[in-house]
Order: sequence, then C-alpha cells, then structure tokens
Amino acid sequence: MARSINRKMRHERLSQLIRQNPLLSDEELASTLDVSVSTVRLDRTLLGVPELRERTRRMAEQATSKLRSLKQEEFIGDLLELEPNRWALSVLKTRQEMAFRHTEYVWDHYIYAQASSLAIAVVGADMVIVGSIRGRFKAPAKVGDVLMARAKVGVHKGNKYIVSVRTRVGEKEIFVGRYIVVALDSEGERKVRGERLDTGA
Repeated sequence: MARSINRKMRHERLSQLIRQNPLLSDEELASTLDVSVSTVRLDRTLLGVPELRERTRRMAEQATSKLRSLKQEEFIGDLLELEPNRWALSVLKTRQEMAFRHTEYVWDHYIYAQASSLAIAVVGADMVIVGSIRGRFKAPAKVGDVLMARAKVGVHKGNKYIVSVRTRVGEKEIFVGRYIVVALDSEGERKVRGERLDTGA
C-alpha cells in the first residue's frame, strides 16, 4: 500500500517537473526524484510521456503551427510552446561559434535576439515590431548552456503589447526584458506612433 502511494506521488511530481521544464532529461529527472534512470523511463511509459527528443519535436511542431509574426527560419532558437497573445517558450542551445573571442562566454546579442524574437512571436499578428525595450543582463551564459526563455503578455492597448521575457540557464536567471511590441496591419502601412503605453514602471 505504502509503495503504491509513493509511486502515485512520484508520478505526480514527475508530471509537474516536466510541465515546468519540458527539456529535463531522464537523468536530470532521476537525480531530482532520487530514483534510477530506469525507474524514470518506466514511469514515463506508464504516464504516456514521450522521451525528451520526441517530446521536443512534438512541442515544436505544435508551437510553430501557431506562429504568425515570424517565419520559422527567422526565429532565434527553437519555439516549443506558444499561446498567442498570452505566453510562449523557446530554447537556444549555445555553440562555440556564439562565443566572445576565444572565451567560453556567449555573446550577449544571442541572448537578446532569442528574447526579442520570442517577444515578437508571442503576439498573434502578421507583422510585429519591437517599439522599445528595457532589459537587464543578470549573469553570463557559457558555451554549451541551454537558454530557456519564457515570454508573458501583460497590458494590451490598441495595437501595442507589453511583453515580459525572462531567460534562464537551469535555475539561474540571466536576462530580464520588458518589451513594448507593436502589431502593424497586414500591409505594414500603419505607422508606429509616439504615444506612450503605461508600463506601470
């Protein structure tokens, strides 16, 4: 009886962990749950949760099918989740060619580009541009890090949206951006006006 209760609690925890971070590997899940990798694989099978590679592929296909404001090849990173005008999630796997000079540190413009493309992608319109941004780099990223960026749409006024983007490496937050993005009409003829959208700052 106690064993079945423990299994049920572990299954609930496993499902919660994957919802919070769908990119967790079986090894990372096993370490967090303090069980063997084979136990995690068995639990995933019982819960109908696919392995990481298949999970990522399915999420990417579903998310990109909802993408309007960018072409897939224009997006920086891999789009994994998208609820237009609400929230979005992307990952960027850093490589050696992203490094600054001959160091292990990733150029900051890659971090910014991932966040900006996500801020644009989360808005469900055919043409979206960044009107302004207030951002802060909180920690560096190193080659090999996987950058996970989450965007959340806040205030929406007319064709302007406030989008908050937070980028993490594991549990460490490395970038925070507050964007005002502007949705243009389909012909791109609407001019970006100088009206200030109150950001609450």
